Amino acid sequence: MSTAITTLRTAVFPRSTVLTKAGFVIAGVAFLSLLAQIAIPVPGSPVPVTGQTLGVLLLATSYGATLGATTFLMYLLAGALGAPVFANSGSGLDRIVGATGGYLVGMLLTSVLLGYLGGRKWDQKFKTALPAMLLGNALTFTLGLIWLHEFTGKDWAWTFSAGFTPFIFGEILKIAIAGTSLPLIWQFVQRKIS
Repeated sequence: MSTAITTLRTAVFPRSTVLTKAGFVIAGVAFLSLLAQIAIPVPGSPVPVTGQTLGVLLLATSYGATLGATTFLMYLLAGALGAPVFANSGSGLDRIVGATGGYLVGMLLTSVLLGYLGGRKWDQKFKTALPAMLLGNALTFTLGLIWLHEFTGKDWAWTFSAGFTPFIFGEILKIAIAGTSLPLIWQFVQRKIS
C-alpha cells in the first residue's frame, strides 16, 4: 500500500481516538442490551438466566479493563436512566438495587478483572483463559448470591437453588462460546483501539 493511501486512511480512520473508543462503548452497551433480552425465567427466582455474562466475558477481555469497565458502567447508567437495556426490556434504578443488583455489580467488577487479565494476554491461551473466565464468573455469582440472600432474607439453600444452580449449564456454555470466539474478537478490537 502506498504511503499516500496509508496516510489518507489514517487521517480518515485513525487507529485510536476518543471517537473510536466511544463507538466501542456504544456498540458494547448495545451488545450487552441485546444479550440481556435473551432472558429465561427461573421458576421461583427473581433472577432470570440471561446472556449478559457472555457479553461481559467477551467485552471485558477484548476491550481491556478501562474500556470494559467504562462500557459496563455506561450500560448500568443507561438502564438506571430508563433505557430498556436490562432483562425483559427492564430499566430503572430498582433493577440495580433490587434482587439482581449483586449480579450487575459483580459483572462490573468482573469487567475490570477480566479486562486486566485480558490486557496481560490471559485470554489468548486456553490454559489461562479458562481459569480467568471461571474466576470472573465466580466473582459475579459470589456478589450476586450474597446480594440476593440479603435482599430476599431467604436461607442459603434457597439462595443457591434460585440464584446459582439453574445457571451452571448456561455458564459452562457461555465460557465455551467466549473461549472459541475471543481470538477473533480480540484481534479486531486491538487493531482498532491500540
